[in-house]
Amino acid sequence: MTVSPQVVHVDSPTERRNPRTVNIDQLSTAGILAAINAEDQQVPEAVQAVLPELTVAVDIATEALRAGNRVHYVGAGTSGRLATLDAAELVPTFNVPPDWFVAHHAGGERALRHAVENAEDDAASGAAEMARSTAAGDFVLGLTASGRTPFVLGALQAAKQCGARTGLVSANPEAPRPADLDVLIAVDTGPEAIAGSTRMKAGTAQKIILTAFSTATMVKLGRTYSNLMVSMRATNAKLRGRTLRILCEATGMSTEACTNALTEADGDLKVALVHLLSGVDTALAAEALAASDGHVREALNTARARAS
Repeated sequence: MTVSPQVVHVDSPTERRNPRTVNIDQLSTAGILAAINAEDQQVPEAVQAVLPELTVAVDIATEALRAGNRVHYVGAGTSGRLATLDAAELVPTFNVPPDWFVAHHAGGERALRHAVENAEDDAASGAAEMARSTAAGDFVLGLTASGRTPFVLGALQAAKQCGARTGLVSANPEAPRPADLDVLIAVDTGPEAIAGSTRMKAGTAQKIILTAFSTATMVKLGRTYSNLMVSMRATNAKLRGRTLRILCEATGMSTEACTNALTEADGDLKVALVHLLSGVDTALAAEALAASDGHVREALNTARARAS
């Protein structure tokens, strides 16, 4: 067994013993699950308390992507794995370019499945990762339950030097705020049901924050119409079925009419949607969408003005 010569004592609410679960090992199976569930119910309220800071992060990310820049997630352990998952799911969900959201995980791809010794303690590695991948105008969002992970903090510092804007999601409101940080989202989830197991409430909070952050950014960028996913193209049978269902739901029109519209629009759901709702042909619908940077509601206003 190899023992690291360095010992770090993290002073964080997540590391403290939870007085509500000190007897968890004496409970029945149902009792254990009830105790964990009771702790989990505190997470949404903790996230609600940081919505003003999350709002700032969404607006920064939206501004960066509109300007042709990128959003970077940087994390280690559970935080990094959740960030990697969120970035991966945005491509099929919202049909975004794969380089819009880029995840950087301490220890690389291998660390997504296996622990890589000391990877999260390597600030220089985090800095080097950002130095070679970050551009001025990007937004770099670090994620660390403790608020002190060297890989993440090193990455944020280097990103700032590259001209990027930076944010940090943490489960430790007591950690010092990193210098030159644009936004700090320090959610207070308190002691874990099992002391120090930050894959529990802290991890759940980070998952909620990530999902809300990226989804709100997509909505702001016009990747939805109402609460429907419309930034997709029908490239296989399953997606054709989903696209047709969404178009019928959005327009209230028949399956036949929506099928014909999708055919005319070459499978482009947004073009078909603007075409059906505005009455202009698909060519004008495509032009209106291009002029509105893909925002359906703005494109509809333009198309209806042309049609009148």
